[in-house]
Amino acid sequence: MKNSKIFISMLVLLGLSVSCKKELDILNPNQPTTGSANSEAGIIALAQGGVYVNGFRTVNYGGFQGTFFGDPLAYHDIMGDIVACEAANQRVNEIGCPNYVITDNGTKIINPNSPSTQPAMLRQVNINANASDNPLYYEWAYMYGLNTACNNVLALVETVSFTGDANAKKGVLKAWAYWWKGFAYARIGSIYYAGIINDAVSGTNDKYYSKEDIIKESNKNLDAAAAALNGLSAGGDYSKVLGALIPDFFQVGKGGVLTPDMWKRNINSLKARNILVNTIAKDMTPAQWNAIIDLTNNGIKSSDFVFTGRSNSNADFFSATGNVPATLAVGATNVGVTYRISERFIQDFKAGDKRLENNFNNGPAAPWIGNSDRGNVFNTRWGMVSNGKGLPGVIFYGSRDVGAYELYLATTYEENELTKAEALINTGKIEEGLKVIDAIRSLQGAGLAPVAGTNLTLADAKEELRRERRVVLPFRGLAFYDARRWGVIDDISKGGGRTNCVVLDKFNILNTKATINYNYLDYWDVPDNELAYNPAGAGSAAVKNPK
Repeated sequence: MKNSKIFISMLVLLGLSVSCKKELDILNPNQPTTGSANSEAGIIALAQGGVYVNGFRTVNYGGFQGTFFGDPLAYHDIMGDIVACEAANQRVNEIGCPNYVITDNGTKIINPNSPSTQPAMLRQVNINANASDNPLYYEWAYMYGLNTACNNVLALVETVSFTGDANAKKGVLKAWAYWWKGFAYARIGSIYYAGIINDAVSGTNDKYYSKEDIIKESNKNLDAAAAALNGLSAGGDYSKVLGALIPDFFQVGKGGVLTPDMWKRNINSLKARNILVNTIAKDMTPAQWNAIIDLTNNGIKSSDFVFTGRSNSNADFFSATGNVPATLAVGATNVGVTYRISERFIQDFKAGDKRLENNFNNGPAAPWIGNSDRGNVFNTRWGMVSNGKGLPGVIFYGSRDVGAYELYLATTYEENELTKAEALINTGKIEEGLKVIDAIRSLQGAGLAPVAGTNLTLADAKEELRRERRVVLPFRGLAFYDARRWGVIDDISKGGGRTNCVVLDKFNILNTKATINYNYLDYWDVPDNELAYNPAGAGSAAVKNPK
């Protein structure tokens, strides 16, 4: 076995992409490697391909949908109970199958899979020999591929001769590499119990750090990205290089060439996420809430560009009809192509919410009932409509038309604002937080009456926030984080689970007071695909979650 497959925390940079006017030239056989990236054009191509191809598309084992945003993010949406799946590829049905459900009449429906708890299943399949059948492999592999690609850019940038404003061009490339390294460590530290810190251009090391240290490394790299942007100005060679790094067909809608200040605000929003999603809500300290308020006050604005992706006719990044959960949850009637809309997701819309009316069908086909030997909560009456139904001013969640769906790669204005609202609500500024929620609902065309000024209690305000994060942020890789920090994924015996749930059982009986005991693993063990060839060295943190 070659080293590029042995150590998945490293990457051999081959076949990287260079952009054409309207496409990522992924299949071009004359792509630069690190050896040919010693020119201005070569290092820009290396930096673009290292992110969009090595970081988000290319993993040795392929996966279910074959992209970072199709495999790891789907796991997050499934475990966060936004969508469900009957297919068994890469354990997508099992990873989001609760330990048990208790229906309205008291019937207890145990997870039909074996093992019957998700943590036991994840540990049973987490062996190197399973290769592509190990769900724990994918996010690790993609993100360390992304990290190593960025390491190569940083190693080369000072050796390249640039035309024009060399400092601006170097600054953009450094900010690009540090930003995506910060993103990669954020993803690693937010899902794995431990990780590796690796700044090498090839190879890896056997020192594993705790998830907390990995998040610190994320913030360190995000700060380095912000520092690289200091003194740079929009326009000129700055915009020329960033415009070359971001494919033209991504520069639509909220995607575009970020100014240095926009980029810094994206950084602040991601740092706020790092705090929020990696701390149990009830354990958040006043200092953490205040840090989030400071970061989000200086976070993404409504007019800012963010990092996005789109499909094109060549499916260079993802296919208009596949690869990402929002596309695969769209169906002609009430059945998504691959992913089924969760009844609990629909349950979190308030009555009269136009986002529900615009995006989902309840019929006319019969409800979808899956094989009961594969799951216990995936049956549904609902399907998502491609491009929505056309209600004026109302957002849509997914599309199967080329270029129509805007995939958010990192943070967004809506996430920043709802994170701010949660911090405000939890620091005694309930009315201020509720005004933020009202503003986001207005922005998305929800058509709901304001909740600010209605004398809501703290508990009621938190519930408005919880529901709104569910409704605003699906298909963005955040649902599982929220379920974890709110305690929903914990075993019922430890205060977890969800009550008063809508569940459609295998007999097509609609339950509205069901209890779900998810009992999911909060942070994943390090993949054995890594440990089998790179065991933890002296001084390493624990690589297995003790839960």
